[in-house]
Amino acid sequence: MKTISIAIDGPSGAGKSTISKTVAKELGFTYIDTGAMYRAVALYALTQGMDTKNTDGALALALDGVTIDLAYQDGAQRIYLNGSDVSEAIRTPKVSMGASDVATVPAVRLKLVELQRALAKRQNVIMDGRDIGTYVLPDADIKIYLTADVEDRAMRRFDELSAKGTEVSFDEVLEDMKKRDLNDSTRDFAPLRRAGDAALIDTTGASFAESVDKILAYIKKQL
Repeated sequence: MKTISIAIDGPSGAGKSTISKTVAKELGFTYIDTGAMYRAVALYALTQGMDTKNTDGALALALDGVTIDLAYQDGAQRIYLNGSDVSEAIRTPKVSMGASDVATVPAVRLKLVELQRALAKRQNVIMDGRDIGTYVLPDADIKIYLTADVEDRAMRRFDELSAKGTEVSFDEVLEDMKKRDLNDSTRDFAPLRRAGDAALIDTTGASFAESVDKILAYIKKQL
């Protein structure tokens, strides 16, 4: 039986992960958090003392010793790095920026994309990231490019981090987000961009519920 794949791309802080999780649950699809996979690789590089901006050789050699697994506990997705639950550890600004760096390493992308494509062949999935509709799943049944103004996205991320007790200023989050936008959109290998057949959905100023409703309505119309 043919599986259905939905690709949701967009810049950091656009709400892709939280929205995709909710939409996947509503549709009965499996949610694949590709960003968490790159964050896990970044966390590994940082804990090994690697410079995430200059990891091509060292990180490529180390990948064979890196395992990344996804599991669900009480309906929530958890990510494991070499057997350890790093679901919270990968959400810091430093790891976020590191994820953008390691995502430019071809060996990292090839390893993770292979895993992501295999998951999509086995089940109905919603997969979010930077290059799902353009590179990972170019033949996805439905493609969405989710975005919002950078200030709006930075405030969402700042509120998320503050709620978790992370001490960080809004200006720091905003600056990191601008840097990541530039990094993601200008990298040589599979940069962030909207696929030609992807629907553009802007959630600037919209509540979480409004954003979910807008995306669900579009997907249901396409299905």
